[in-house]
Amino acid sequence: MRVLIAEDERVLADIVATGLRRETMAVDVVYDGDAALERAAVNDYDVIVLDRDLPVLHGDEVCRRLVADRIPARIIMLTAAGDLRSKVEGLSIGADDYLTKPFDFPELVARLRALARRSPQSVPPVLSRAGITLDPGRREVFRDGRYVALSPKEFAVLEILMRADGGLVSAEDLLEKAWDENISYFTNSVRVTVMTLRKKLGAPPVVETVTGSGYRL
Repeated sequence: MRVLIAEDERVLADIVATGLRRETMAVDVVYDGDAALERAAVNDYDVIVLDRDLPVLHGDEVCRRLVADRIPARIIMLTAAGDLRSKVEGLSIGADDYLTKPFDFPELVARLRALARRSPQSVPPVLSRAGITLDPGRREVFRDGRYVALSPKEFAVLEILMRADGGLVSAEDLLEKAWDENISYFTNSVRVTVMTLRKKLGAPPVVETVTGSGYRL
């Protein structure tokens, strides 16, 4: 899952981003409304965490423009105002969910995963293929009943491959969805991560490398 956090409280934004990365999500962070629109226009996000009181361009206007531009990402709006009227206003301009500050981090994670399941390319909460079962909520992977301990990036890559349902996934797509924008497209991170993932999943190999094209499970 790839997430954009638009939050002007930099400490909060960076703490949340760090926590979400530990939950195997790829996370980009911006601190004002203009930057949020710019990133949403060039990157494909599953969910956008949008602070309502952003500087430069207010969060409400950001939300309106995202909806008008038919950006497919789901939007969860953050605000310090928890009264009913504020919630109704936030949802009425196009937000998919609304979370009041301060919030509990596990609740944010649960809401993000729920919104991602409601995306246009929704998938079951628990994925199964080729003897592998992956539970995004519990961050657990089993192969033929055997628990497989994966790093966050290995887990993210496996989830993307399983979501493809046997389809080919290019290295570029894996970089786009499993890493944030700070990763270099000339890195060998994908190849190394797939190699270690294949080793941990064990024999017989289930992750296929299609030379020059990508990977599939």
